[in-house]
Amino acid sequence: MITALDLYHVLTAVVPLYVAMTLAYGSVRWWRIFTPDQCSGINRFVALFAVPLLSFHFISTNNPYAMDLRFLAADSLQKLLVLALLALAASRLSPLRRAASLDWAITLFSLSTLPNTLVMGIPLLRGMYGAGGGGAPDAGALMVQVVVLQSVIWYTLMLFLFEYRAARLLVMEQFPDAAADIVSFRVDSDVVSLAAGEAEAEVTVAEDGRMRVTVRKSTSSRSEAACSHSHSHSQSMQPRISNLSGVEIYSLQSSRNPTPRGSSFNHAEFFNVAKGAGADEEKGAGSHSPQPLSQALAAKRKDLHMFVWSSSASPVSERVFGAGADHGDVLAKGVQAYDEYGRDDFSRNKNGAEKGGPTLSKLGSNSTAQLHPKDDGEVRPAAMPPASVMTRLILIMVWRKLIRNPNTYSCLLGVIWSLVSYRWGIEMPAIIARSISILSDAGLGMAMFSLGLFMALQPRIIACGNTRAAFAMAVRFLMGPAIMAAASIAVGLRGVLLHIAIVQAALPQGIVPFVFAKEYNVHPDILSTAVIFGMLIALPITLVYYILLGL
Repeated sequence: MITALDLYHVLTAVVPLYVAMTLAYGSVRWWRIFTPDQCSGINRFVALFAVPLLSFHFISTNNPYAMDLRFLAADSLQKLLVLALLALAASRLSPLRRAASLDWAITLFSLSTLPNTLVMGIPLLRGMYGAGGGGAPDAGALMVQVVVLQSVIWYTLMLFLFEYRAARLLVMEQFPDAAADIVSFRVDSDVVSLAAGEAEAEVTVAEDGRMRVTVRKSTSSRSEAACSHSHSHSQSMQPRISNLSGVEIYSLQSSRNPTPRGSSFNHAEFFNVAKGAGADEEKGAGSHSPQPLSQALAAKRKDLHMFVWSSSASPVSERVFGAGADHGDVLAKGVQAYDEYGRDDFSRNKNGAEKGGPTLSKLGSNSTAQLHPKDDGEVRPAAMPPASVMTRLILIMVWRKLIRNPNTYSCLLGVIWSLVSYRWGIEMPAIIARSISILSDAGLGMAMFSLGLFMALQPRIIACGNTRAAFAMAVRFLMGPAIMAAASIAVGLRGVLLHIAIVQAALPQGIVPFVFAKEYNVHPDILSTAVIFGMLIALPITLVYYILLGL
């Protein structure tokens, strides 16, 4: 039976986190202590130092030889069950909805299986079920074990799905009739993502018709980088969620464009909400339209064909995040520029042969194409490059993401040190331990402070509409715990372990899925709502689960 003292212990562990989040929110929205630029510095520090060191601290002090394999099996089975259900649902969709099914599969998997375990789960579950002793399980240690699996396996899998989607979109848009002839991909060293607008494809066609594709950083992104550098002293920049995939906080710059670049943050809307003035920043942030390729490219060898995959901002995402009419005009001008440059010059006859010999053309790409393919009455071939070629491309991009993520190193080093430390009883030197703890001890508070800054900088708490918000909350707080309960019972969890597993599945939405959703433009409005609104209602919901399970 849950007593009033038990509830007080839970509130003692969790309320300080909400105090930090509220102070950050008020510092921006009410008291205007921090500007967006200052928020960027705070969030960057948290992303690069505080949370990675916090992860290292928790993982390195957890005994890997005493891991509860049954609990971890229940957590893994829940995610596998969700994947199986989503695959089954996708197979029943019509071919016209097949592209959309991948987007929804990724979103639903994120909502139902990837909670904010590191920042919210460890203190909350420790407050509810204690830190072990007397034969009781250590709820905090169990959460650390879940964090390790999330960082090493499940976030990597999700990143693989996003990159697969981006690679599939690139191939389908630029090589709809000849994808099966692609025999290799080579990726330039400065390309770190295939997300729309960040890459372009240059293809060499051999005499036998086989194509070798080189993926480069897009021309438009290079132009934006140069423009953002020249205007770096006049433009404000939005704190955004970082590309650091394992870090559940925020950093600088627009997530739809590669670093460095100008921000797409809608300053006018933000400062109108905050009762400030920022219309000038909006003009500066949205004043770059894609530029045509240099005429020198036309002098390339005739056996070299260039297909440029250059995606401008999505109209859907702009409506979601509140871009103004100026940005829409820029988008229209960019599309017109592509048309004038000669998008229609590239055409094929019914047999797939090119008309008029080799051509150089630049094709505009829209990030909503994968959601609503054009229906022109033609049956488009579904041929794709060989599986081995696509897999190699995706693995290259995933690897490049991981090696740029400081949390990857903190998790791996934490696991390695814990294996050594608990195997041979070696203690970390005090000078190193204290150097780490001085920052890791502030990690939880700073992570929640960053979340508050993120919330304050958003135009709306519910960005996706009430219907979708209710659906997302149902998936997060009902579907996820229900499947976790079934998986836990299936593997034999009972008693307190079963309760911990269910409450852990009812934690608020993790930030990392929103990082990827924003970058790859896959339902970012839904994930943003799940993060912000979910955090606000998570405490009462988890308390209800705690009380009901304790009856």
